[in-house]
Amino acid sequence: MGRIFAIGDIHGCYDKLCALLDKIPIDWSCDRLLFIGDYIDRGPNAFDVVEHLLKIQARHPQTVFLKGNHEEMLAGYLSGRDRMSYLYNGGRQTLDSYLRRAASSAGQPIPPEHLRFFKGLALYHETADTIFVHAGLRHGLPLNRQSPDDLLWIREKFINCPEPYEKRVVFGHTPFEDPWVQPDKIGIDTGAVYGNQLTCVQLPEVVFFQA
Repeated sequence: MGRIFAIGDIHGCYDKLCALLDKIPIDWSCDRLLFIGDYIDRGPNAFDVVEHLLKIQARHPQTVFLKGNHEEMLAGYLSGRDRMSYLYNGGRQTLDSYLRRAASSAGQPIPPEHLRFFKGLALYHETADTIFVHAGLRHGLPLNRQSPDDLLWIREKFINCPEPYEKRVVFGHTPFEDPWVQPDKIGIDTGAVYGNQLTCVQLPEVVFFQA
């Protein structure tokens, strides 16, 4: 396998996603594209983002799509478990985006292919020397014993952990003004939805692209 290009939290920022993809020098014959999760919420164009990701998935099935905590919250909203916290955390913008762009089906504005995409998201992706995950890892636990809540939501206990991780962890979820680079961690959520840039890291070289 060649290089991996990992893209941070998009949050409905469709224009920034398109601009960033235009900058990435990916060779689809050997490189791999990976998305770290949080495709929806807070930003205005969640529908367009997911539509674009589905096109990438169809053309390049080796692309990796990880699950973010906002996709988890959407699942809770759709099941009726926790509607208010989803709306409070930017879900209203996602629902408005779908109501503008997608035809309602049996009272459900989210198309079946989008629902299948959300349900098929992975919690992590591991290579020989790197673990990609949305939020982070709890130190000292193997991947198969990590809690999904930690993989999607952990923050300070992971970022401030003084013990080194065996493999470098590339993550999103916690926004930084610039990519956060440590010997064992790279944070690539640079707050695109808050007016900052959307970030991609090229590995193993650790080269950044932004839009």
